[in-house]
Amino acid sequence: MPVLAAASTPSVATQLFGSGLIGLREGLEAAIVVMILAAYLVKAERKDALKWVWLGVAIAVAMVAVIFFVIHYGTSTVDGLTAEVIAGVASLVAVVIVTAMVLWMRTAAKNISGELKAGMEKALIAGPVAVLSLSFFAVGREGVETALLMVGYAENTAGSSWPLIGLLLGIVVAAVVTVAMYFGALRLNLTTFFRYTAIFLVVVAAGILSYGIRALQTGNVLPGGSSLAFDLTSGYDPSTWYGTVLAGIFNFRPDPTVLQATAWAVYLVVVLALFLRPQKSKVTAVATDRAVPVSDTEQA
Repeated sequence: MPVLAAASTPSVATQLFGSGLIGLREGLEAAIVVMILAAYLVKAERKDALKWVWLGVAIAVAMVAVIFFVIHYGTSTVDGLTAEVIAGVASLVAVVIVTAMVLWMRTAAKNISGELKAGMEKALIAGPVAVLSLSFFAVGREGVETALLMVGYAENTAGSSWPLIGLLLGIVVAAVVTVAMYFGALRLNLTTFFRYTAIFLVVVAAGILSYGIRALQTGNVLPGGSSLAFDLTSGYDPSTWYGTVLAGIFNFRPDPTVLQATAWAVYLVVVLALFLRPQKSKVTAVATDRAVPVSDTEQA
């Protein structure tokens, strides 16, 4: 376990909430992709191809699980400074992927339904392998992002399994919500949902970036490990409710280095400015075709 692990493990509720929200958001994105593909096949009277969609989804889920356990449990078997370097690198990779996906979804959401349906139309002509590959990559992209994000997110929980449990619960809720939306039992403004959860992910990613930098400083990969921006440890109790929330969800430390604090602030300012800047055309939905029942839930 990395030596930077929090002295006081965040509360169970804190671990469940943060990871559960991540699971809900990422799971909902992946579930909507699957729903669009499945709805297209049903409308096109090609239900025979559904088995290849589900097989592609299953393979993607298995791949994501392998990535998560290899990185997470691989780092837990390494001690000392090597573990810090591995955890730091994994955290920085997670930040890059999450940032890229958040900014990409900002502009791509309005076209994703049409692109998926066009891709499925071509895949049906090409054959089962193409259908399987389309669903695999569509779901796997979201899954890899989630796996890497959770590796960095859960580093300060002293080996606790609660973040993983929270993630799985969030994914289960996402699946239930998606099924309810498909059958018209639930209406949800997905544009608003994804906007605010994306902001939450950016703040979480800033904390993971800060954690990764401190880990690399501890591993002597980056300089400045002894130069503190400020030190609030004398008046800060990590065992309080706010201490566990700040540490468990946002990777907050009361004694960040200058490089940590600077990177955290610059990242938040730059990424939030890019994400919140006005767009030329309004993003109205993740799926806009009325043939997909979810479209009626996305009106602003």
